Amino acid sequence: ESGYSCTSSLYLSAYSTTKSGDKTYKCSECIYSCTHSSELKVHMRKHSGEKPYKCSECDYRCTNAGSLKLHMGTHSGEKPYNCSECDYSCTQSAKLKRHMRTHSGEKPYKCSECNYRCTTTGGLKRHMRIHSGEKPYKCSECDYSCTQIGHLRAHLGRHSGEKPYNCNECDYRCATTEGLKQHMRTHSGEKPYECSECGYGFTQSAHLKVHMRIHSGEKPYKCSE
Repeated sequence: ESGYSCTSSLYLSAYSTTKSGDKTYKCSECIYSCTHSSELKVHMRKHSGEKPYKCSECDYRCTNAGSLKLHMGTHSGEKPYNCSECDYSCTQSAKLKRHMRTHSGEKPYKCSECNYRCTTTGGLKRHMRIHSGEKPYKCSECDYSCTQIGHLRAHLGRHSGEKPYNCNECDYRCATTEGLKQHMRTHSGEKPYECSECGYGFTQSAHLKVHMRIHSGEKPYKCSE
């Protein structure tokens, strides 16, 4: 016996279902199943699009009270979850768990097609598009499509000319955070991409790729004349 007691037979019934692991409530739209009718009710909002919980500070809406509570942290600035290894803090325990993998080196999500591993399900999902060829993000100005929303934002900057990311060391501006990160290495001297054959370092992986052809002898570009 677990020693559990409660004030209602309904609560006892719900507890017994949870304890047994029986998932009697099944979604009619997908394979989702759960132990409580309230959980199924929340899940069905994903199919119906219903978002009854609304933020009082902005236009954000969501399907459940828990998500709204997490969202409100973006307005209050409260970040109760703190990393024990560095100064990182965040609004959700799940985010802290993902962050801790940057310290531990743990990469629990593995690609079924190659040796790629990563720290998040989102990262694996993006990677799998390399194998499937799926490019769900499409430019409204031209035929460009890509695998990641960040790449689309960078591309759209070419149409608009917008360069919102500024270097704090010089006048350099660019359209993406990755572009700024690469540029900052010209100031810091950091060269994280190192040749395994000679030890020469580069600020960008693309530069290392070109350099490796010196060792491999590869000459992929041929004159058509």
